[in-house]
Amino acid sequence: MGKRFDELSTKHIHFISEQKLFFVGTATADSRVNISPKGMDSLRVLGPNRVAWLNTTGSGNETSAHIQQAPRMTILFCAFDGTPLILRLYGTAKVVHQYDPEWVDLFARFKPLPGARQIFDVNVDLVQTSCGMAVPYFSYAGERELLSDWAEKQGEQGLRDYWTKNNQTSIDGITTHILEKGD
Repeated sequence: MGKRFDELSTKHIHFISEQKLFFVGTATADSRVNISPKGMDSLRVLGPNRVAWLNTTGSGNETSAHIQQAPRMTILFCAFDGTPLILRLYGTAKVVHQYDPEWVDLFARFKPLPGARQIFDVNVDLVQTSCGMAVPYFSYAGERELLSDWAEKQGEQGLRDYWTKNNQTSIDGITTHILEKGD
């Protein structure tokens, strides 16, 4: 049976810190629903009702596009070993781009990751747990360095060129403002 909480407890925060993978879900009122797997030590708990995650360059930029139109976000964690548990964080998110004033303070909370392109600052208004008894066991074998290696090889200008070509709009044509703020 699922349980609901108004904020993250110490137990929830510990569970989050142990996870190597989480999933992010977003959508606008009429866009496709986007669910993305995330890892790379990219999430920080900033308080009982606030988390942030450092987003790295990817093939698309759906989450950023969605959040700028409809700031709803769900973050899901599942136990793949040990005691079964699913933990969902529901809230509203804000995209923080490298040109935004908040970037410096938030970015300092993370280990720098090659290809970092934006941070999602999430105000959590509901924490939900459920059993997770149907989630299979998986063993953690290590991090993949492929994305970091690719981003380092691109360099700063190569990444900006990639963002220009691939990350300015979602698959539904929604603007991401990755290069500059629009009107």
